[in-house]
Amino acid sequence: MYKQNKTYSGARRLALAALAAFAVLPLSAGAQGAGASDKPYTLIVPFPPGGPLDAAGRVLADAVRPALGNVLVENRSGAGGNIGMDVVAKSAPDGHTIGIGALSTHAINPWLYPNMPFDPIKDFVPITLITNLPNVLVLNKEFAEKNKINGIADFVAYLKANPGKVNFGSGGNGSGGHLAAELFKQIAHVDMVHVPYRGAAPAQTALLSGEVQLMFDNLGSASPRIREGRIKAIAVTTTERSPSLPDVPTLSESGVQGLKGFNVSTWFGLFAPAGTPPAMVEKLNKAYTDALRSPAVAERLNKMGATPAPTTSAEFGELVKSELKRYEQVVKSSGARVD
Repeated sequence: MYKQNKTYSGARRLALAALAAFAVLPLSAGAQGAGASDKPYTLIVPFPPGGPLDAAGRVLADAVRPALGNVLVENRSGAGGNIGMDVVAKSAPDGHTIGIGALSTHAINPWLYPNMPFDPIKDFVPITLITNLPNVLVLNKEFAEKNKINGIADFVAYLKANPGKVNFGSGGNGSGGHLAAELFKQIAHVDMVHVPYRGAAPAQTALLSGEVQLMFDNLGSASPRIREGRIKAIAVTTTERSPSLPDVPTLSESGVQGLKGFNVSTWFGLFAPAGTPPAMVEKLNKAYTDALRSPAVAERLNKMGATPAPTTSAEFGELVKSELKRYEQVVKSSGARVD
């Protein structure tokens, strides 16, 4: 049997190890700054891969590596985002595990679920808002063309003439799209039938097929179909038009009685566990807000229909408190509940 020369083999291993170290060193030095940590960070996304939160999280994880070091993105979906954010709430408060919380997890779910695993205020420290993503009112294209609906005034007139005959889809009871539609119904004094689906994707399929006639979808997921001309966008739900859909008016500017000032968005941002040291919160805030202000990140988020909205920790905390209070009545009046 052939016997390997141990001296040659050992020298060769040392040479290969040195070469590998040399090859890695420039990349690591270029990718990480002086403040980067050897201990990796984990960014929990409490929803499945492929959605707006997941995409934004991965963009930011890449962008903050020079400042923080290695950032691992982990999807922990289930229970409307509650499972993933519960992981964050119960993680060590050292800043190395944070999560992307949203309107659903921190303002809607506490009124929707009778047994929440965490307190949306007491169990977290806000880091920064990432974006306020508008919802967009989209119609089945054939339905809109058949009934000559070109704007909100046309649509409201049609609804008033056909009470209870129009179906709207959503990603589920108590989802952001469901509650936006319920709020629209209340303010515009119209009657529509809610058809909940198990997620946004099947609701979008139902809209395309004509099973439902409309949907209040988030702009990030609706944009591709709008650009392709497969669905008709007639309004965004924020008080200002979206830069990615500048020709689509807001509900507020429609001129329809009661809709002035209508403002609903799907926001999401970063949270650390309660007890995270202020110095670490400040470090994370700086890393992520610097990333959000960079042109490269802004360009990638804009392609998703999202506009970066970096804030201080305190500013984001005030938003969460105000939205939690606001949605209490919206959820209760909708009758939505998840047992």
